[in-house]
Amino acid sequence: LPGSVSLRSTNALSVTLPPIPAMASIHPQDPALLMGMSVMATCTVSPELDLHASSLYWTLNGKRLPSSTYSVLSPTALCVTLTDLAGSRQRSGDNLVCHSSSGHVLAGSCLYVGMPPEKPVNLTCWSRNTKDLTCQWAPGGQGETFIKTRYTMKYKLRQVLRVLVSLGLLHTTLDQNVYQMWYGQEKVCEDYGTGQPYTCYIPRDLALFTPYEIWVEASNRLGSATSDVLNLDILDVVTTDPPPDVQVSRVGDLEDQLTVRWGTPPALKDFLFQAKYQIRYRLEDSSEWKVVHCSVVDDMGNQTSCRLAGLRPGTVYFVQVRCNPVGILGSRKAGIWSDWSHPTAASTPHSERLLAGSCDSKVGQQNSTLRRDLKQFFGWVRKRAYGCGGMSIKLYDQWRVWLQKSHKTRNQVGVATQISHGLLTHFYLNRLNPNTFSVLNPAQLQ
Repeated sequence: LPGSVSLRSTNALSVTLPPIPAMASIHPQDPALLMGMSVMATCTVSPELDLHASSLYWTLNGKRLPSSTYSVLSPTALCVTLTDLAGSRQRSGDNLVCHSSSGHVLAGSCLYVGMPPEKPVNLTCWSRNTKDLTCQWAPGGQGETFIKTRYTMKYKLRQVLRVLVSLGLLHTTLDQNVYQMWYGQEKVCEDYGTGQPYTCYIPRDLALFTPYEIWVEASNRLGSATSDVLNLDILDVVTTDPPPDVQVSRVGDLEDQLTVRWGTPPALKDFLFQAKYQIRYRLEDSSEWKVVHCSVVDDMGNQTSCRLAGLRPGTVYFVQVRCNPVGILGSRKAGIWSDWSHPTAASTPHSERLLAGSCDSKVGQQNSTLRRDLKQFFGWVRKRAYGCGGMSIKLYDQWRVWLQKSHKTRNQVGVATQISHGLLTHFYLNRLNPNTFSVLNPAQLQ
């Protein structure tokens, strides 16, 4: 075609073009400022835009700034003055933008207004089964810096060079240099995605029987701070998995007792240690736990048990167990309590004395809640049992656990179940009148 130029080349052609000049700019660009300070920002436009500075305007986070804060420095430069700056509304900075009279964006800058971090505090660490290390801390001071603040946890093996030399364990200068290179090397914790704020996780490659130095560095655009150094041995901060195989059972016909059995956390069965255990339990319709410090000490890896006494007859209880490893691999410090096991439910037997009390054969308004629960119970049983021959109090306990998980509200304290000649009779103890019982035949619930 006339006037066209075609270029073909089999070789790569590298061309460096001059930078395109900005048509508008803001100075200072992305400044970091302490709260309470003032700043003067200038928007300068290119003469090629044919815009006069007096026609421009400013916005901060999308809100137009009053013209009383403007100053025209030249036909192409407009200044805005911001005083007594408050902390940034966004950790990524506040958006300061220069616009033309038609609203077009000419240039922008981010204002990072905040405070430098204070040194992190309350640095604590724990190791699950000696395999890993999790550390947690809190930001110093009031914690709020208003701008993005980065926390970095670092650690290294603590040097005990003088001790080893005095013991004759490092014979040459080469041995000492190698030791210093290995033990003095700083490492950075990289896994901060544990779901908890101010937490870092080291999953592997930890040394036992050697102390660590651990610290946290906080930094942002306005400054930095470092926590105190935490010295620890992994064996001194061990916690375990919750005890497995928790079972709760009745103690014969004793109406006020339950036996709790559990197993040793499997990850620690190969370690030489003793374990202390705690049990806590609560009533089915209560959210308050009662903690029992068991005197059981497990040093053989066997299943252990503890008996709960002084319980209410005919009552469903939820029970949990946790473990504390003591003296693991010769450590002289107490361990850290594990999480609680999943709740396990069981009920105490009903009191024969209460069942022998007087009964009111009339079913009134006070039993409406019981009627609803029993209807629900029979419907639940029909889905899980064929006939009444295989039913037991265990099935009833399972229903009570299912009922609580369904967040149903019950007003009664207990329901006793008896099976005699194929007739299911329920005895109901009303919370407000503990001396009054109601005897119900399933046919009455239809």
